[in-house]
Amino acid sequence: MRFFTPVALGIFVCIASCSSHKEEKEEEFKFLATSPLKKDTTVSRAYVCQIRAIQHIELRALERGYLQNIYVDEGKTVRKGQTMFQIMPLLYRAELQKAEAEANYAEIEYLNTKQLADSNVVSKNELLLAKAKLNKAKAELALAQVHLGFTEIKAPFNGIMDRFQVRLGSLLDEGDLLTTLSDNSEMWVYFNVPEAEYLNYKTNLKKDSVMRVKLQMANNEIFEYPGIVKTIEADFNNETGNIAFRATFPNPKGLLRHGETGNVIATSVMKNALIIPQKSTFEVLEKKYVFVIDKDNVIHQKEITIASELPDLFVITDGVTENDRIMLEGIRKVRDNEKIAEYKYEDPKKVLKNLKVYVE
Repeated sequence: MRFFTPVALGIFVCIASCSSHKEEKEEEFKFLATSPLKKDTTVSRAYVCQIRAIQHIELRALERGYLQNIYVDEGKTVRKGQTMFQIMPLLYRAELQKAEAEANYAEIEYLNTKQLADSNVVSKNELLLAKAKLNKAKAELALAQVHLGFTEIKAPFNGIMDRFQVRLGSLLDEGDLLTTLSDNSEMWVYFNVPEAEYLNYKTNLKKDSVMRVKLQMANNEIFEYPGIVKTIEADFNNETGNIAFRATFPNPKGLLRHGETGNVIATSVMKNALIIPQKSTFEVLEKKYVFVIDKDNVIHQKEITIASELPDLFVITDGVTENDRIMLEGIRKVRDNEKIAEYKYEDPKKVLKNLKVYVE
């Protein structure tokens, strides 16, 4: 019967422990690689937007006077032609009565002069002068009617009242702001698009087709009605490199209001897109790179061009091909032009399936 001495036993345990530690270390440093996947995918882009009412105007006093009546309230809906404010009309009503009297007097004078002219009692020039006086009186009457009409401020369209800038009894000057009025039946949503994305949109846009977009509101909910891009501004902003798009959204329930913000979500289908996991990339001086493994297991750093960003994924247009093998895990443990002993390769479909998102 044989016995191990304490020294021998310690050496045995140490060897076993070191061997186990070495195996764990090798397992820990095993590298994982995959390839870019080429397939059709749907890409959504979000653009910060500003929401505007299809009509949003300022209502101002057209005549000077005291604000005598307010017939509406803040935040209420008004109908086209509905009287909203009335400026004290007494002075303008008196001017109208004066103009009516002068017009009547001028008409009587003209008729009398005409009778005398027909009898050759007065000359035709006197008749023409009486006719001119009558025309002038009628013009002043029409002007007085307009001024009296200006004392009533009526809604030019259906809309929602904003906050009052004046109160009952205020002395108004011509041009003073009373309130604003918004037509929210439809909303114009403006968002800025980079030049490259604008060119892609115009290039791929089919004849008579439209760009449909969604609106993500400030509470991160998607607005229930989709919008259509109907207008693109004429010029690019040279400072930002963007151009403004305008999408029109129906707003039958009046949920959207003038001045809101949100995000426009534009979705497009990319044919034969080249997709890689984001975790396979790294950044150097604001440029994206991947490590490509050649046939001799040598690592090469390759710069990539990103066309679009998805959750956990990048759609790329340049730098690698679908036949390249890129390092997926262990990229922080290697350097450019370094040779690795071995690595494990996983099919890109399996890799993408294990990510948080699913690419259609």
